[in-house]
Amino acid sequence: MPNTDSKAAWLSQDAFDRLQAELEKAIADRPAVAAEINARREEGDLKENGGYHAAREEQGKAEARIRYLQEFLRTARVGEAPSSTVVSPGMVVTIQFDDDPDDTETFLLGSREIAATTDYTVYSPESALGTAILGSEAGKTVTYAAPTGAQITVTVVKFEPFSG
Repeated sequence: MPNTDSKAAWLSQDAFDRLQAELEKAIADRPAVAAEINARREEGDLKENGGYHAAREEQGKAEARIRYLQEFLRTARVGEAPSSTVVSPGMVVTIQFDDDPDDTETFLLGSREIAATTDYTVYSPESALGTAILGSEAGKTVTYAAPTGAQITVTVVKFEPFSG
């Protein structure tokens, strides 16, 4: 059953393939990581064996990345994000800062996983700005709290589906 969650990440086929290749490599590297841990274990006292503890920590990071990628790719939507009349994940959005009408920013509203596949800055839909503009139409003005606590007011200038 396809995922119809509006928060699902939209990925280009290229981005999906890149992440799938990363996942496959991480899974294929599991035996080498296990061998490294075994080799370090052979060095002696585990309490004072920094190499062993470092190898175990790397294994933990690798396993966490594998689990994350498996879930992310399972729920990702591949292809072109649907066109919409409101700002939604998978859109390239241009905003104007109300305190300086000449200051605009264009960014991709989506998953950080696709940041490596585009030159756009990527903001998560769960970020303060992302949450504030989700569902907005062009011309809508919204205010959100920046991580510093400052209140920032922006106007959505335009948006379009990401095609990268």
